[in-house]
Parts: sequence; structure tokens; C-alpha cells
Amino acid sequence: MNPIRFDHVEHLCDHRGIFEHAEYTSPREEHGYCTDDNARLLVVTSREDDDGSPYRLSRVALGFVLDAQSSQGQSRNRMDRHGNWTDGFTTDDCWGRSLWGLGSAAAHHTDHSIRHWALRGFDLGVTQRSRSPRAMAFAALGAADVVEHHPFHAPARALLADALTVIGPIPPGAWSWPERRLRYANAAVAEAVIAAGAALDSALDLDRGLAMLSWLLERELETGSGHLSVVGVEGRGPGETGPRFDQQPIEAAAMADACWRAYDVTGCRSWLRGVSAAAAWFAGVNDAGLVMHDAASGGGFDGLHADSVNLNQGAESTLAFISTMQRARSLAVAA
Repeated sequence: MNPIRFDHVEHLCDHRGIFEHAEYTSPREEHGYCTDDNARLLVVTSREDDDGSPYRLSRVALGFVLDAQSSQGQSRNRMDRHGNWTDGFTTDDCWGRSLWGLGSAAAHHTDHSIRHWALRGFDLGVTQRSRSPRAMAFAALGAADVVEHHPFHAPARALLADALTVIGPIPPGAWSWPERRLRYANAAVAEAVIAAGAALDSALDLDRGLAMLSWLLERELETGSGHLSVVGVEGRGPGETGPRFDQQPIEAAAMADACWRAYDVTGCRSWLRGVSAAAAWFAGVNDAGLVMHDAASGGGFDGLHADSVNLNQGAESTLAFISTMQRARSLAVAA
């Protein structure tokens, strides 16, 4: 397998952080930065050895995420190209992704000082709560990583328990999902329940998360061809069938992460098919039969249409591609 490349990520970054948008491979600096993407950058760089590009990028990402926090632990999301914050503090997705990035760095980064400062930021942010299932799911992913390395971290354990409550139970009937409609980063919700159930030694919650992921994976592989057909930007509800567009790389990345987590927790190799299907989605084994990454730049394309590709290579899509390739690399080791 080809090595993980950060060339395009470097191109999208300056000393403040990673720019959100790109026109083809060129960063659109006029649109500024967001905490969501810098938290994602912190997640993927914390999975790498601390040298070369990951060394610089992880420190840039950590600085951005910490600067986004309020003294009470909420987060801002948007910064303009001149370094000015343009929005207020919230506990929306940016807060949840911040905790995901900080928890990942606190648990997995190989540099002690990075782990120290990331844990301090996590300890501040974990005092907050969100009403949003997505935000709580993202936060739970970071909290589960913290509990893995600090089993008696009471605030992280409390957040995991609260995330399970906010996400809610699976309703009876054929629609085995806690929301009335699939939305975005769907597999991350199932992964959060799996991770929380495992971290809290709750077999009931672990089984619930695995059931959610199994149901979602089967729906996204139901095309008959066996390839991944992820939920489109408009979501998907009961009775809606067939491919949905536009499809976003974060859906494939979330599936790769969730299936890897399920394998890691259960040891059941059947989950690895979700990782390989997500990696194949980027290679063109998808509803349009089109490659979703740029071999020359190392970037990921921004969206899959029914008969074409959005060739812009923004931060979210590029980091989703890298994240999926990291899981595919782990798949190769597991094989």
C-alpha cells in the first residue's frame, strides 16, 4: 500500500491552521479556517509518527483547537484569513470535534508535551454538554480514547454516559436507527455508542452500537454490487432506496473508522469489510465508478455526483481520504 501523504494538507495550511476550502488544489484563503477541520487534522496527525509533516501539522492543529476554546470549555468554529474569530462560542459540532481531536491527541500522540496540553484542553471542554446527538457523538469518540488510557477519568466517563442518553435508543421496527432520518457522518454515531459501551463495560450499549453499525453497513452495501453507497447530502429516510447524491467523503471515512472500532473491540474480522469498502469507495468502487482522490496531490475530491466528481480538494475531503487510508493501512497489518 502507498504511504500516507500529507503534501496537499501542507499546501492547505499556514502558521494558523488548515484553510477550509480549495479551488482544485489551491487554498481559498478568503473563506478562512474552521475548528472542525483543524480538529480533524489533529485526529489524523495523532495517528502518525511525530516527524516530518505530522510533526508540524499536529502542533498547528492543536494550537488552533486550543485557541478556539472559551474559559468555560465551549468552542468557536470560524476564523477569517487574518486570524480574527468571526463567531461565538457554542457546544455544536465544533465543540464535539474539538474533544475528539483533543482526546485522540491526549491518548495517541507520541510526544509527551502534546499529550499533556491536549489533555488539559480536553479536561476543559469535557465540562460542557450539547443537545446535539452528532456533537455528543464526536465528543464521545475523544472521551473513549481518554478512558482507554486513563480508565478512572471520571469526567470522560460521565460524558460517555451522557452521550448514550442524548443519542438515544434504537426504536422498534425496521428503521433501526435512533434518528428519523440518516444525516451526515452517520457511522460516527454508531461508533460513539460502540466506543462508549466498551469504555463503560456496558454490554447492552456495546450491542446497541454494533446493531446500529451493522444495520447502516447493510443499507450502504445493499446495491447488489457489494460496493459502498453512502448517504447523500440530503440524507435518507425510511422507504428511500437507490443511490443518493451528492455523496461526501466524510461518510466513507466515518464508516472506515466505525468498522475499525468494531473490529478492535470485538475481534470479529467480518467488520473489516466495511474498512475495505470505504477505501475502495475512494478508489472508484462507488455508485459512479469514479476515483475520489488525486494521486498527484494526495488530496481528496469534495463530492461524488451521479456522473461526475467535484474536483475541488478541500480540507474536510482530503482529511477524510487520509483517515480512510490510515484505517486501510491498519487493515493491511491486521491481515
